[in-house]
Amino acid sequence: MRMYRREFLRAISISALGMTTIGHSPATEEEHRDMDDKRNPNIIYILMDDLGYGDLGCYGQKLMRTPNVDTLAAEGVKFTQHYSGSTVCAPSRCCLMTGFHTGHARVRSNARIPLRPEDITVAEVLKNAGYTTGIFGKWGIGEPETTGIPNKKGFDEWFGYLNQGHAHNYYPHHLWRNRQQQWIKENVTGRKDVYSHDLIVQESLKFIQQNKDNPFFLYLAYTLPHANNEMGRETGNGIEIPSDEPYSEEPWPQQERNFAAMIAKMDDDVGRIMSLLKEAGIDDNTVVFFTSDNGPHKEGGHDADFFKSSGPLRGIKRDLYEGGIRVPMIARWPGKVKPGTVSDQVWSFWDFLPTAAEIAGVKPPEDIDGISMLPALLHQPQQDPEYLYWEFQQRKFKQAVRMDDWKGVRLSLNGQMELYNLRDDIGEKSNVADKHPQIVRKMAHIMQTARVDSPEFPISERG
Repeated sequence: MRMYRREFLRAISISALGMTTIGHSPATEEEHRDMDDKRNPNIIYILMDDLGYGDLGCYGQKLMRTPNVDTLAAEGVKFTQHYSGSTVCAPSRCCLMTGFHTGHARVRSNARIPLRPEDITVAEVLKNAGYTTGIFGKWGIGEPETTGIPNKKGFDEWFGYLNQGHAHNYYPHHLWRNRQQQWIKENVTGRKDVYSHDLIVQESLKFIQQNKDNPFFLYLAYTLPHANNEMGRETGNGIEIPSDEPYSEEPWPQQERNFAAMIAKMDDDVGRIMSLLKEAGIDDNTVVFFTSDNGPHKEGGHDADFFKSSGPLRGIKRDLYEGGIRVPMIARWPGKVKPGTVSDQVWSFWDFLPTAAEIAGVKPPEDIDGISMLPALLHQPQQDPEYLYWEFQQRKFKQAVRMDDWKGVRLSLNGQMELYNLRDDIGEKSNVADKHPQIVRKMAHIMQTARVDSPEFPISERG
């Protein structure tokens, strides 16, 4: 059935919105504005890597400064109950791209399992709606020469890291440009002259400039502030960053100064993107999403507690408590999203595909787990998800469910259910499972039925 829907989507004719007739005189400024109103909006999705719920000023960070992201929130809507696809990189990105939660997703851990031809991505849906598509940064769900590389999954342009292991090094010998390796000669001899994030940002800015006259989908999967663990094995400092970055004057441990510098660099580059949208005259017709793939890390010598990166939440990356999966989400869309609003709408990564499809005016695949959150963006009545489900396939098999204000967590296949009321206990400090047996039974039923077994990720030996 999925293959049929995929071919059907590819048969959809591409709309000619916004095209001018050959031989006509140049459009006036008013006509350009009118064409922009008719043209599908550009969609930019900025995904940070291991950025915690509490790492941004607009989410309560007190020590590090994030003025550009804070401005993004002030000009758009800040969601306080948005969830990543998983608590680590690859499965989270799979959920984002395909609209499935980890009980149904192709990728359920950081094992290098590629997407298949029948796994329809948001890029494929948008490409068939007439969008030019580009990804810059970290992919994580398709190795070289497999069916899962970005250029086989709907992306016209691709530059960056194919897997998370390679992305641990910010001074790599090469990156991927479409299907070819692009060697970075300045780093080949062991020097650290070219910082990969800077190249990735340059390519993303170039993509915007080159595609400003047609609808585009830009997926910016930036690697900051993930630890560069490969280099850390050599130096003992896995939070390396060019030495002239800001915050060097702060009286913090070196790794924490460097972590803050990563946050500052990330924030500066968000500012560069937003400035370019204005310069290119497409700011009003571009919806920008900003989020993170999972909770904050404790790697490379960095301590997630130093900046209180989880904010008021319990846990960090690799946990299914809130700190591992509740992430920042900001959406900005001039004229559509009311500036300076805060929303407690509950939603997740797998809702992005149907949301983007509705923005583009096309239908998503019918059997996905996500639902469109466009009404929530536009401050209209919004259907709530029946529940959100996660499973984590590394170390012990763990599961979590969010249903209304209730959060159920089980730390092993046959373990005891923990139950928290997030409305009263956002930090998941008080396990109230013994007081609500009916809710516990419902959570257990969801954990049993919300998933299908995966041959790539068997759970029989993960009790």
